[in-house]
Amino acid sequence: MTRAVVSSRAAALAALAFAALPTAHAAPFAYITNQGSHDVSVIDLASERVVATVPVGRSPAGVVAASGAGRVFVSNPDSKTISVIDMREQRVVRTLPAGAGPVGIDAAPDGRRLFVADWYRNRLLVIDPAAPDAQPAEVALGQAPAGVAVSADGRTVYVAERDDDAVAVVDVEQRRVRARVRVGSHPFALLLDAPRQRLYALNVQSDDVSVIDLARHAVVATVKVGKAPYGAALADGGRLLYVTNQHADTVSVIDAATLAPLRTLAGFGYPEGIAAHADRVYVVNWMDDDVSVLDAASGRELKRIATGRNSRGFGAFIGAPTGP
Repeated sequence: MTRAVVSSRAAALAALAFAALPTAHAAPFAYITNQGSHDVSVIDLASERVVATVPVGRSPAGVVAASGAGRVFVSNPDSKTISVIDMREQRVVRTLPAGAGPVGIDAAPDGRRLFVADWYRNRLLVIDPAAPDAQPAEVALGQAPAGVAVSADGRTVYVAERDDDAVAVVDVEQRRVRARVRVGSHPFALLLDAPRQRLYALNVQSDDVSVIDLARHAVVATVKVGKAPYGAALADGGRLLYVTNQHADTVSVIDAATLAPLRTLAGFGYPEGIAAHADRVYVVNWMDDDVSVLDAASGRELKRIATGRNSRGFGAFIGAPTGP
């Protein structure tokens, strides 16, 4: 992990910029975790510029913007904590303990339950953010759990068990693994496609995407992509599946209906996290310390937004407060 000192002057300027936007609290934001500078860059998607920089724990990686709760949850593996950011105030309002190495993270749709993959202890942590002193419930998992995805009803959690080449299907109420699906080599990120009842598992070692039928808990297709796929997002009204390829510095674009590869976009810097909003796709570049803004339909790059150091954005990083 690299070290960085966040400039108090830069933080103050960012805070002033955010304060100068009276309607910023109503806009959607992208919350980009910066592993090297130990903070989160908050991008106002209306203006496509950074409006705040929020210090969090050490080496933040995972992130989920829980719009229903008006909170953003950030996993800090080196601090063994979860930072809770208030979307309206753009500041950390709570820090939660989270096992020995929290990485992947997702939240129930209402934000009342948080699901965290504890990489070193091979556990799924089930956390109530409103009860920070309560002991998290735990579900035993396979080796090196990474990506986490929660079903639309909040009753099932899918976890990538990287070193076991499998995806665990966890029953939330019963706190147990209900099934396991064998996928490609070293699955890391997961993406839920609720309308198609699919789950995409990105396999960083076999350089492909396993397509899982959620009704059958079985792989129904395997799609080849670039080297070391890391993140995925559905864009253009769900028509296109975008996949970042870390070691190829590219992004694969796939027809989500037919699973046919359409094109490969180049010019990224170790792309990791990715998310879509409206007619844009946002690709997080770890090596370039920025976010590429793409036109969703064509994949054409529209601009770059500078962020913090070693940006990751591992998770669903776009949201706006809708709850109390």
